[in-house]
Amino acid sequence: MVAACVLGFLIVFVLVGPLIWRIDPNFIEPDTAKMFKLRNKPPSLAHPMGTDQLGRDMLARMMFGGRVSLAVGLVAMFVAIFIGTAVGVMAGFFRRLDGILMRLTDLFLALPLLPLLLVLMMLFRDPVARTLGPRFGTFLLIVLAIGVTSWMSASRVVRGEVLALKEREYVLAARSIGLPNRRIILRHILPNVLSPVLVAATLGIAGAIITESVLSFLGLGFPPDFPTWGRLLYDGIAEIRSYPERVIWPGLAISLTVLSVNYIGDGLRDALDPRIRGR
Repeated sequence: MVAACVLGFLIVFVLVGPLIWRIDPNFIEPDTAKMFKLRNKPPSLAHPMGTDQLGRDMLARMMFGGRVSLAVGLVAMFVAIFIGTAVGVMAGFFRRLDGILMRLTDLFLALPLLPLLLVLMMLFRDPVARTLGPRFGTFLLIVLAIGVTSWMSASRVVRGEVLALKEREYVLAARSIGLPNRRIILRHILPNVLSPVLVAATLGIAGAIITESVLSFLGLGFPPDFPTWGRLLYDGIAEIRSYPERVIWPGLAISLTVLSVNYIGDGLRDALDPRIRGR
């Protein structure tokens, strides 16, 4: 519950905060003399989190960057859960596909994911950005890259559940009255694998946020005018000794978000476990 409160506070911070703190996160003072005076300011009433190397307000950039980081985590998690659930259900329900799909899962598990993501970003970021725009194209590429390389654990969990569920009495009864496989999967299998999927989804959000932060920190994420928490870390690392708060704020936000999501996933796992719930 504490983790849920912390995550709720962070969501309110990034969604409601910009409605109150109406400073453009990318605003740079056009007057060069004023801009130099605003550079790397410490926290104050005018700028509660200080300013960056170009005089931009760090609080506004933290709010905007949090929106992007949380959106990447949620959408990438949906992509990974959709692929993992589909592969797990097909592998567990159809014996002929089990060996093929599980060997495909093992193949993806054997790939070095971070180098693969770096190669994908280096090869496709510029063409996708030219086609769809630098912001939307980069967002779509990062989400798809993270989702396509993160579905394996969910598929294994779902497959194990489906292998047990398809031998239950109500599934055998549905098959005996002639229900097609599609109806059996939609009516009897998928609703009963929802609890492990929810747990995998919460843990997947944390993994996606960390991966996006790593890509942005390495300079292969979003463009500089589209801040994320990882991008703010990347921008502040060069001056970490002189202005450590430039790294502390985004690092603290990433740590709290990932820690909260992991605790919520553990709580959901315990809440949805019928043995613990009965006790």
